[in-house]
Order: sequence, then structure tokens, then C-alpha cells
Amino acid sequence: MIKTVIIEDEKPAARKLERMLNEFPDIEVLAKIESVEEGIAWFSENEHPQLIFSDIVLGDGLSFDIFEKISTKSFIIYTTAFDQYTLKAFKLNSIDYLLKPIMDEDLSGAIEKFKSFLPSDQSVNSDDIKQIIKKERTTLSRILVKIGYNLKIVQTHEISCFYSENKIVYLQTQDRAYPSDFTLDELTDVLDDKKFFRANRQFIINSDYIKNIHTSPNYKVELNFQPQEEITVSRERVKDFKDWLVN
Repeated sequence: MIKTVIIEDEKPAARKLERMLNEFPDIEVLAKIESVEEGIAWFSENEHPQLIFSDIVLGDGLSFDIFEKISTKSFIIYTTAFDQYTLKAFKLNSIDYLLKPIMDEDLSGAIEKFKSFLPSDQSVNSDDIKQIIKKERTTLSRILVKIGYNLKIVQTHEISCFYSENKIVYLQTQDRAYPSDFTLDELTDVLDDKKFFRANRQFIINSDYIKNIHTSPNYKVELNFQPQEEITVSRERVKDFKDWLVN
């Protein structure tokens, strides 16, 4: 039997998810948690389940706050109406990320994905959990950016590069550059590495937008859309860059 916990501050949503999970005969819901405070108390006093279904925005904070204070080796499937937290979810044992309203087929897919990580005895190998998540996590396909008081979804395939300037990371599209809330290190972990390459400490580039590559005296990349600053591949990354271009 797979032990699981639901973290959800909206009671109707928690009841609906519990009903959906009850359709799976090998899943047992141990508890429904409504707040960060309650979550910290529950995980401090109880044996952690194998799987957690967690909303992100709770009444007294973010569910991330629970797992930053209470270390857990449980797998986590995040369930939320907000997708701007994708990057942070990937860093906290997340194996999937379901946007509300949750569809039956999406829930079934997430559960099957979780089961594929389990050995035959259905026990989680805690020593390998981080490596499993790192290998199986979904690559980022879109990013939510703020424009004044508005929000805009930018698909990653529309982004020619990410770059850091004055401690802010921007994403460059054909139309303009948008500021983001992320670091280049975070983006490096979740972008499709077949498309995106960390050229140096300041730039991540998209192969689909490479217009020209100069090899002398340094490897300099020209993109179809980029900021005014030149993009030079750092010397220690040149070999990786050439390998990336042909893979």
C-alpha cells in the first residue's frame, strides 16, 4: 500500500483529490493538511509517507516553507493553479507538477510515473531519490513573467537567450527582453539541454536562434535576437559547446 498525504487549504479541492485517489486501490491517504503550520507539526510528529500531493499557495504561506524546515525524502507531486513556482518545485523532490483543475488522466499519469520509481517491494531508496528526480524531471516549457500589473506566459521555444544584467536575469524574445525571478543556475537545471547551453556565467543560449559563430580569436555567438552585449563562450566551455552543437 502506498501511503500518501494531501496538503491543500481549500477543503472542497482536498475532498475532490481524496475521492480521486480513492479510485486507486493501492493508495491510502493518511492525512489532509491545510496550512504550513499544520504541515510542520504533522511531519515533525509522524512517519513521512512515500508520496505527497501538495498545493503550493496556502493560507499562511507556501508549502515550500514546510519542506525547507522539515527535511523529507518523500516524493512530491505539486497541485496548483499557479505555474510560476515550477522551478522551485523541481528543486524540492518534485516528480510532477499538475495544474488545477486536475484531470483524471493527468493524475493517473503522475501516479504511474511515481510507481515507476519504486522497486518491487514499493520502498523508496532514499539515497537515490535526488538522482532519480534529476534524471526524470520534466524540462521547463514556459515561464510566467510580469509586465507592470499584468502577467504573460512566454514559451521557452520563443526565447533566444537568458542573460544576467545588474543581478537580474532576463529572457530575450523577438519582441523584447523580460525580467524574470530566476537565476541562471536554476534555469540551467530545468531547461532542455538539447536546446539550451550555458555559454558563460552571464548567458544561456538557444540553438534555434544561432545566426553565426565566430571562432577567432574567441568563440563568439551571434543570435537572431539578443541584447547589445557580445556573447562569448567561456574558454573552459568551448569543447562542451562544440559537442552540444552536433548532438
